[in-house]
Amino acid sequence: MDLHPLLSLLHPHRNLLVAFSGGLDSTVLLHQLVTLRETIAPELQLRAMHVHHGISPNADEWVKHCERLCARWNVSLQVAYVHLTDDGKGIEAQARAARYQALAQELRPCEILLTAQHLDDQCETFLLALKRGSGPAGLAAMPASLDFSGTTLLRPLLGQSRERLEEWAKLHQLNWIEDESNQDDAYDRNFLRLRVVPVLQQRWPHFARSVARSAELCGEQEALLDELLAEQLAALMLEDGALRIAPLASLSETRRAALLRRWFAFHKAAMPSRAALQRVWDEVASSREDANPRLKFGDHEVRRFQGALYRVPSVSEQGDSVLHWAAPYAPLSLPAGLGTLKLTADGQAVRAPRHDEPVTIRFKAGGNHHIVGRDRGRSLKKIWQELQIPSWQRNITPLIFYGEQLITAPGIFVTREGQATDQSCWHIDWQKENEQ
Repeated sequence: MDLHPLLSLLHPHRNLLVAFSGGLDSTVLLHQLVTLRETIAPELQLRAMHVHHGISPNADEWVKHCERLCARWNVSLQVAYVHLTDDGKGIEAQARAARYQALAQELRPCEILLTAQHLDDQCETFLLALKRGSGPAGLAAMPASLDFSGTTLLRPLLGQSRERLEEWAKLHQLNWIEDESNQDDAYDRNFLRLRVVPVLQQRWPHFARSVARSAELCGEQEALLDELLAEQLAALMLEDGALRIAPLASLSETRRAALLRRWFAFHKAAMPSRAALQRVWDEVASSREDANPRLKFGDHEVRRFQGALYRVPSVSEQGDSVLHWAAPYAPLSLPAGLGTLKLTADGQAVRAPRHDEPVTIRFKAGGNHHIVGRDRGRSLKKIWQELQIPSWQRNITPLIFYGEQLITAPGIFVTREGQATDQSCWHIDWQKENEQ
């Protein structure tokens, strides 16, 4: 087999990290790259990574197999041991997410990632998307190249069938791992591979290649739509990534849905279903004026504020939480990943507490409060509204009290009672972990 086409696919990249499971596909890919390095491209810098999921009882043996093979081929191997957490999406999705997270962490800035999906994998991915009722974006299946973790992910075997890979493995007498779970047709992908695709290919020998062509055409249509809608999407978006609602209302449902999908894509969010997009419009964008709508998608929510849609992280509202901040006032970690309060040289200026004033952090405050720059007292709700603080930030913003007196919301306002003086001054900095 001529390896020059593979070398062309790699151009101009020469530093490669190979996702190496030890199965047939990744074994062939790594062997072809090693062969390239030893024959016509000695400049190739190869590394491999094996991810130990701990699912199979044979997982430890698979690590040893990969270590032996990489040692024989003079390829540096990293092994990542990952723990799967049940997120309700199934073990296949959990393993995939953990695998790509581990690979992203291992990648060096100068490297690209290579994975070994092939033509038959593409066919199965297309059929799975068809089963889910996906549109053109989903049916486009796997691209041969995409941006990944600040660099590039390439799938150089995507145009080759599993049969071709088996021919290479037999010709070069390669040994590979056979994952016993691949024979379990309870998994959707295995069901297609074992029960459905063989029947289709027996009737239509070029079925997988035809499916790949359909997937490519779907991808081209999506790319064209991206290009045609990019200018309109940019005009609809605010600088902070929010999406203006009023201009969307005058559009057709089809165009509006297409723009909403691309807004989710802009935020690198999982693509919602058609029904979920309709709920975004009906329940959030179109709800009554005085409502505070929210729609949860995974660990984020879609919210509405001042005529625009926002995608924000879901954070537990703190309500009645009270934290005590005692001398010597070391950095204080806030709950729910809300960040840290610190005394710094350049934070919010307030007066220092007196010795008889305990310092606490709360997340709500009753009564009226006189803040610096306002001529009369207002409720905290009115203050938030006047300062244009979105509703989802209000119950997670730390409020610093001296005794029962509200002093400041760091970086947002200071009350008259909290003003710094020449004789008494603190600088409080709220360092956020999650920008809301």
